Parts: sequence; C-alpha cells; structure tokens
Amino acid sequence: ISEDVKNELANELSASTPGFSMIKVKEQQFYKVGLADAVDLFRARRVFIKDGFAYVPLKEIDAIVLNNYRTKLSKALALTARSLPSIQSDERLQPLLNHLSHSYVGPDYSVQKNTGKISLEQIDSLSVKSFPLCMRQLHRALRDNHHLRHGGRMQYGLFLKGIGLTLEQALEFWKKEFIRGKVDPDKFDKGYAYSIRHNYGKEGKRTDYTPYCCMKIIMSNPPSQGDYHGCPFRHSDPELLKQKLQLYKIPPSGITQILELVKGMHYQLACQKYFELTHDVDDIGFSLNHPNQYFTESQKLLSGGKELKKELSNSGSSHQKSNSQESMNSNCTPTSSNTTDAELEGLEAYFTED
Repeated sequence: ISEDVKNELANELSASTPGFSMIKVKEQQFYKVGLADAVDLFRARRVFIKDGFAYVPLKEIDAIVLNNYRTKLSKALALTARSLPSIQSDERLQPLLNHLSHSYVGPDYSVQKNTGKISLEQIDSLSVKSFPLCMRQLHRALRDNHHLRHGGRMQYGLFLKGIGLTLEQALEFWKKEFIRGKVDPDKFDKGYAYSIRHNYGKEGKRTDYTPYCCMKIIMSNPPSQGDYHGCPFRHSDPELLKQKLQLYKIPPSGITQILELVKGMHYQLACQKYFELTHDVDDIGFSLNHPNQYFTESQKLLSGGKELKKELSNSGSSHQKSNSQESMNSNCTPTSSNTTDAELEGLEAYFTED
C-alpha cells in the first residue's frame, strides 16, 4: 500500500497488528491481500481487516506465500499423479524418475576462475574457517595420519580442486603429506599421482571430474573402520559427533539443535546449523546442497561478498561441459528433460499461469 493509505490507516494498523507501535507501522511495509489468502492470519488476529482485504505487514507475508505455494503444489501433485501412468510407460523417462529424488541441479564447481589463487599455505587456516565439517574432518585426518584411503582422497581431492587448487598444487599437496607417512616418493609418483591426474582429466578417459555434492556424500559409499570420508552428520555416531562439535567450540545449545536435526535425518539442515554457529549468523539465507557451496558462502561472508561473485560466475559456466563428459561423470550431474507428452499439457499450462 502507498504511504498515504498507510498513514490514513495508521491507528487501525497499530491496534490490529500485535507488537506494532505507531513508529513501527511507519517503518514497516504493508500489503493489501484478499481475505481468502490471509485466513490463517485473520484467524490468529494478526492483521487489520477492511472491506474484504487484509493489511499484512512485511514480516507476516511469508505466511501468504506459504499458503499460495501449498495450494499450487497440491494441484500440481494431483495433475502429476494423473499423468504418472503414461510417464512410467516411457522407457526414456524411467531412469530420470528413478533418480529424481537423488538428483542435484545446482552448480557443479568444475570450472573455477580462481584456480591457483589459493596457496597451499592457506589450506590449514581455510579448513578451520570455511570448510564444511566433512572436509574439515578429512583435512584433520590427513594431517594426523599422513594418509587417506581412496574414498577420502576422492571426496577431499575433488573438493580442493573445486575451491581452486591446480593440478600441480594438488600433486605437491598430496605428495608432501604422504611422504611424511609411510609412502616413499617413487611409490607416490607411480601410484597415487595417477589418480590425482585422473581426477583433473589428464589420464584415462580424460573426464574432468567434479566435486561431490551433499546428496552423493550422504547416499553413497558409507565409510568403514579407518575411513574418514562421508557425511559426519549422517555417518558418525551421535556421541562421537557431539565430542567433535565440542572440540570445535560449538555451544551446548547449538550442539543440541544439531543433534535433534540429525535424529530427524535432516543432515543438510544440521550442516546449515553448523555453518550458522561457526559464522555467528542467525540465518544463512540459502539452502545448502554442496560442500563447495559451503566454502563459497563462507568466503563471501568473511570477505564482505567480494569472492562470491567470482565463484558464482565460475560455477554458472560449469554447465557448458560437453554431453559426453556429463554422461561419464556421476558425481552430481544435473538432470533435465525436454518431454512434451500430451499427458503433461495440463501440468505445463498450470505452471505457466500468472
């Protein structure tokens, strides 16, 4: 509503909206919404009603959006259910449907303009400040044991590639650490170096592998004894997870929240809560789906937002990979379909409605 209308209704808005003084009414934006869309707010006596319209403050508008989303989702699900039999009979779509719940359609972090801008000396400090718990755990295990098994090397190595390590840096990083353990330089060069070059698309089928997304880490290749890969929120014993969080100075109330999310099998939400607690923010404002996204958002927050623009432009360009590479790379490949089956016309028309 306009400022004039708001000033005209200021007394009513203040009296009808809980917690709103006249000063707060003047500071807050209000929206004029049809009463049918604001029934829940009206029932709770949280809005001013006049002539069949509710005057909703900005802080309550999410309830309107949520109700609208529920309505559209319910209708779309009904249309989808009617179309499902014809979709399932199409062999071209069957694999897509089977893997839909595990698909990841965000940036794959395969191409980075900041490649080489992160030095090996920075990794220890970055692991504390900007690594998600899964990668922080792998980095600590590597430093302590001077070795990681194959699953850990794949998960951590591709993550480091995604944050900007060049092939040369990766070879130096892993070699320095492994020869501190029981691996001599010749053995490293003949064995482990090949798999590192392979991950960078320099060996074998020349596939440029991308970092693992959260869903892949959670759903595949669970760690066994002596492994450090996987998702700590999914694969760690709750008591061991609690001890790790205490070691990382997470406050008791935060640990309780994280463990409750883990108990409810909300592993990515638990990681989001870990991000909020380690970065001292109330709401991160995004849905966390990828370890490299965690790193990007952390660096954005710590550097005042400058680095994110670089990485977003990078990750956006990552979708321009060839179809052959995408089919070969199963780390987190986006899925899409151009199907125009007549059975879907009602659903398509529904989603294009204004």
